[in-house]
Amino acid sequence: MATLTLKDVTLRGKRVLLREDYNVPLDENLKITDETRIQASLETVRWIIKQGGRLVIMAHLGRPKGKRDPKQSLGPVAKRLGEILGKPVPLAPDCIGPEVEAMVAKMKDGDVVLLENLRFHKEEEDNDPGFAAKLARLGDIYVNDAFGTAHRAHASTEGVTRHFAQNAAGFLMEKELKYLGSALEKPARPFVAIMGGAKISGKIDVINNLLPKVDRLLIGGGMAYTFYKAMGLEIGNSLLEADKVDLAKELLKKAGDKLVLPSDTVVADKFDNNANTKVVKRDHIPTGWEGVDIGPETISHFCEIISKAKTVVWNGPLGVCEMPNFAKGTNAVAKALAEATAKGTVSVIGGGDSAAAIAQAGYEAKMSHISTGGGASLEFMEGKVLPGVAALLKK
Repeated sequence: MATLTLKDVTLRGKRVLLREDYNVPLDENLKITDETRIQASLETVRWIIKQGGRLVIMAHLGRPKGKRDPKQSLGPVAKRLGEILGKPVPLAPDCIGPEVEAMVAKMKDGDVVLLENLRFHKEEEDNDPGFAAKLARLGDIYVNDAFGTAHRAHASTEGVTRHFAQNAAGFLMEKELKYLGSALEKPARPFVAIMGGAKISGKIDVINNLLPKVDRLLIGGGMAYTFYKAMGLEIGNSLLEADKVDLAKELLKKAGDKLVLPSDTVVADKFDNNANTKVVKRDHIPTGWEGVDIGPETISHFCEIISKAKTVVWNGPLGVCEMPNFAKGTNAVAKALAEATAKGTVSVIGGGDSAAAIAQAGYEAKMSHISTGGGASLEFMEGKVLPGVAALLKK
């Protein structure tokens, strides 16, 4: 990815318009409950301040649908960012307009301003050219560090880039592209992909894109039962996408022995953490029971494959992770991947549910890279061009 990076541009005295992903969860008292995304932005933010840039940060929070909503204000983010940086980070009253322009005009080198939620204006998601032009008035250089929104062609990620001679990638964006890009384009082999999650439908394009590239593709989670059905097996009350059975048959045929399905499964008599459970072979799922996790034989097989891998890409949990009794498979595989990473394997975790599952298992710090963008990393793995990345100036 030959994008311009932060180290390629002179920032001193320049107004740096930075797009960050500060879409953080808030509780009912508007307190931030998870500041991972703020922490992930700090390398870029601190670098711009240190280089004497005048930092104007754009971000969105929640889905206010083009209307001003005090519950989705970026006020809590401005406050927390100021605490972390040890300097004031004022929140602008809006993200465009004369008042905001006047505020930015008074900035000195090393100052930071956070603009109010971009999505208070519907023009942001419409990628409205006029709105993009108003945003562009606030900067001399544009930097996109918001990988989590890079799969959307919005005014702040795509439209705004047309107004700058220099558009650069922030450090987080650079890291995301490096890890995801090299994993897919030049992986050290054996290259193993792990696909989980409830549905096959959300992962079809990823599976299709990865099959020619990987050495093994391990399948777990709810989607495994649709594959079982395609093999003619009985699946009891397990999750099934009936309209995807034929597609699963085609994938099985196309993949050959590259595709590894669980050989045994944990079944429960109801969808409840305290349900009665037992381990059965995949061709012995009893009527009225449902699959909720991969079984011990599968865990051992998956862990053995991972121990020999040089690159592993993982997207989606392998069981009903939100219930602790059915998170054993995911946790065991996460542990095996952490151990392999310590020995030199490159481990790349897709964002969203996968990142949450790894964090829950306590192996977050032991992976090579955990993506901050669930949807964006999925589309990247599908081989799609991300508009927010394509819009950055090529070196």
